[in-house]
Amino acid sequence: MRLRNKTYFIFLKFVLGFSTPEQTKKLISESTHEEYCITKKTSSFTTTQDLKGRGLYPYFRSISSAQDTEVIIDGKKVLMFGSNSYLGLTNHPKRIEATKAAVDKYGTGCAGSRFLNGTLDIHIELEQRLANFVGKEDALVFSTGFQVNLGVISSLTGRNDYLILDEYDHASILDGSRLSFFSLKSSNSAIMIWRIWKKKLSKLPADVMKLIVVDGIFSMEGDIAKLPQIVAISEKYGANIMVDDAHGLGVIGEKGAGTASHFGLTEYADLIMGTFSKSFASLGGFIAADHVVIEYLKHHARSLIFSASMTPGSAASALAALDIIENEPWHIEKLWENTNYALKLLKEAGMEIGEPESPIIPIYVRNNEQTFLLARLLQDNGVFVNPVVSPGVPPEGSLIRFSLMATHTFDQIEEAIEKITSLYKEIKKEHITAEQI
Repeated sequence: MRLRNKTYFIFLKFVLGFSTPEQTKKLISESTHEEYCITKKTSSFTTTQDLKGRGLYPYFRSISSAQDTEVIIDGKKVLMFGSNSYLGLTNHPKRIEATKAAVDKYGTGCAGSRFLNGTLDIHIELEQRLANFVGKEDALVFSTGFQVNLGVISSLTGRNDYLILDEYDHASILDGSRLSFFSLKSSNSAIMIWRIWKKKLSKLPADVMKLIVVDGIFSMEGDIAKLPQIVAISEKYGANIMVDDAHGLGVIGEKGAGTASHFGLTEYADLIMGTFSKSFASLGGFIAADHVVIEYLKHHARSLIFSASMTPGSAASALAALDIIENEPWHIEKLWENTNYALKLLKEAGMEIGEPESPIIPIYVRNNEQTFLLARLLQDNGVFVNPVVSPGVPPEGSLIRFSLMATHTFDQIEEAIEKITSLYKEIKKEHITAEQI
């Protein structure tokens, strides 16, 4: 701190003509910096205070138990239908045992980046296993899934290259695109791929890199990317494909190998990205591709080079999850039994759910206020779900995100859907607002 202060005042002395703290304080007191300060900007954000004041704030809810089909909130049991742990492996004894063993052997962290002192033998083992799992030559593990997209996209695309994105791609893909010097050609909808993307790609120069980046399963509405159409277009116009399979791995494809495997198009997906925070129920992420691509990313992806590496416990946990996914297929089978049962009940109840193709089921409310209210009433009645409102979706597209796990029972699914249906119809029929409850 002393050195920092000294440097600061030397700067003031030579650049601004000041050298003492007293003179600095006098300058600050006479300035109008408050008009542009952080407090002024942040204090103008009142949305959350308004929601909290009306009892509708649905975020950062404190859970005091393990993530399971039931969790404890405010001392009460609540059915969990808002988790991304699709296979329900967060509490699997094999994974807990593997995590504890890794901490005993390696400690709690790596104290450095993968680039320097933070690469462990279990990181390398995990990468080899993941590459085999998704059908690629090599893989590279990052600390989080967000960092994968941030590092991969920003390092692969340059000033004269083109990214073709879907408007519903994950935020990490969009943020990765902002860090690269590129010309963006964004589609309007995954459903319109052939007409829109064909038109855009046909106008791009033939001698530049064109990278299509798409979610395998879209995280809010549960639909699967139209990969066959994307492959057809990419082959015609010489584009590469990157699939973000955060929500596809462990859910679809041969033994849960994801979207490309689901369509039998693994060889056409140049890069396959995945996270460990969904079906793998851990923390971290990876990218799989040809060896030459991975070698390039190891030395260019800044989110890898300048971040601490994935913890030993997380790596061991992900390895144990991969063992379970590959060797115990009944977890995925039960997940789809639950998904199909929930879809059947929701359709019979007359709920608007669109056309989901995964354990992520959107229940459309189409009103921001009513969506918040429904989530609040459901929690009061023992069901945890996630509200999705604008700007994440258009206001008329607001929805309740209802997600299944392999470990849910049919009784739990029935109870949750009965409460959702009843409260939804009550809100819509009576036009109930937060002030009336």
